[in-house]
Amino acid sequence: MSTTQTLEATTRQRTGSGVLKQMRREGYLPSVIYGKGSENVNIKVHTKTLTDMLAQSASTNIIVDLEVEGSGTQSAFIQSTQKDPLTGHLLHADFLAVDDSTVIHASLPVVLNGEPTGVKNGGILEQMIHTLDIACSPKNLPEILEANVEAIEIGESLTVSDLEFPEGVTPALAGDVLVAIVNESRATLSEGEDEDGEAAAEAAPVEEAAAE
Repeated sequence: MSTTQTLEATTRQRTGSGVLKQMRREGYLPSVIYGKGSENVNIKVHTKTLTDMLAQSASTNIIVDLEVEGSGTQSAFIQSTQKDPLTGHLLHADFLAVDDSTVIHASLPVVLNGEPTGVKNGGILEQMIHTLDIACSPKNLPEILEANVEAIEIGESLTVSDLEFPEGVTPALAGDVLVAIVNESRATLSEGEDEDGEAAAEAAPVEEAAAE
């Protein structure tokens, strides 16, 4: 499961772009928290703290305890972030207020563990899905989705149903959707074609002699 982290926040007034730019220069990130039937609350958090938090996480889907100054602590899900397209710096963050009854939707990394037997025998592992959308309660949110692929032979595949889903986590895709497959490499195919060609060449004189 993902680890809940603490993030300090301060309420702010709805302001224009000039004030928001000044806020960012001072090291704060304009944000908003919404959900649970309450009105949106404009807040600001320390940009570096949230940036470091995201950098240390396997995904951007994180549950945090927002300590809002003067309002207590609120469990929240980082719903989305906005970044500068040129610098990659955070510009804004949306937080969804949650409790144990909330159903959240997240996109999680799919991690394949181990080296397939088919790869050891000359095949190539091709991963078709690198992230997967899921639904779950905040307490069941995992950081990543994993699967061991060591036993996969050439020509065999891994589907969504083969992934390791924690209890209470539901994938958005059907269980038979392909996640990864071990295919024959071009080198292996070429070797097979060469062997077939050599075998045919060796058999040809015998067949001709028999015909005579």
